[in-house]
Amino acid sequence: MSNPINTPAATKTTPGQVDVRGPRFTAWVTSGVLAGVLLASAISSALAAVLLGLQAAVFAVGAWGGPRRHPYGWVFRRLVSPRLGPVTATEPVPPLKFAQLVGLVFAVVGTAGFAAGIPGLGLAATGLALVAALLNAAFGICLGCQLHPLVARLRPGVSADPLVAS
Repeated sequence: MSNPINTPAATKTTPGQVDVRGPRFTAWVTSGVLAGVLLASAISSALAAVLLGLQAAVFAVGAWGGPRRHPYGWVFRRLVSPRLGPVTATEPVPPLKFAQLVGLVFAVVGTAGFAAGIPGLGLAATGLALVAALLNAAFGICLGCQLHPLVARLRPGVSADPLVAS
C-alpha cells in the first residue's frame, strides 16, 4: 500500500499530503490509456508510440509537478472529488512523484521500443507499467511508492520517511 495516513476528522488535505482517492483515480485512467496502447500496438507501432509518448508527457508532469499539477489529478479535483464525501485518508506527495517518475521511465522505454521497430520492448515496458497501474488502481498498492524509501536512502540528504518532503 502507499501508506495512507488515516485522518478521520480531516475535511481537506495539507500541502504535503493528498487525498488517497486521487492517485487511485489517476491509476485507473492510466490503466485505461496503457491498455489502449497495447490494443493500438496490434494496429500500428507508430500509433502505440504516439499514445505512449502522450502518457509519458503526463507522467513527466506528475513526476515534476506532483499530484496537484497532474492532468488526471486536475480532473479528479475538479470533477470527481466534489461529488465524494470528505477526505478520510491522505498520503504523502514525494512517493507519488517518484512513482510517476518510474512510470515515465517505462513509458519512455516503451515509446522508444515502438518507435524503433522493437515492438517486444514496447509491449514489455507498457505491460509492466500497466501491471503497476492496475495494482494501484484496484488494490491501492503503489509499487513506486514502495520503492521510494529504498531509493531515498541511497540519495544523501533525502529522508526515507514518506512524511518528510523531499
